[in-house]
Amino acid sequence: MNKKELSRLKRHRRIKMRMHGTNEKPRLVIKRSLNNFSAVVIDDAENKVVFSFSTANKEFKQKIKNSGNVKAAEIFGELFSAKAKEKGITKIIFDRAGYLYHGRVKTFAESLRKGGMEF
Repeated sequence: MNKKELSRLKRHRRIKMRMHGTNEKPRLVIKRSLNNFSAVVIDDAENKVVFSFSTANKEFKQKIKNSGNVKAAEIFGELFSAKAKEKGITKIIFDRAGYLYHGRVKTFAESLRKGGMEF
């Protein structure tokens, strides 16, 4: 593991100590890699995953081929918010997992807000 990844993990640990998802307002954690983007909704009170979705899913791959860019993050945010609404999730706590709030992370967050998610 390189120094940049270690710094991100330290930031994530610091952030995570202050965030705690509940049943009414679960925590949305993202994972960003070069080629994919994934998001998981976690209920920390019960320690269980409520819902997860990734750009590697077949449903997303049918819409767009390259999933490691800003345009893909925007489409992913719209799809994710629609699926979360189906599950009854409208309010979340956004956990950026130590990633800086720019580029794909910022675009994903903005498209979630556009899709009706509150955080």
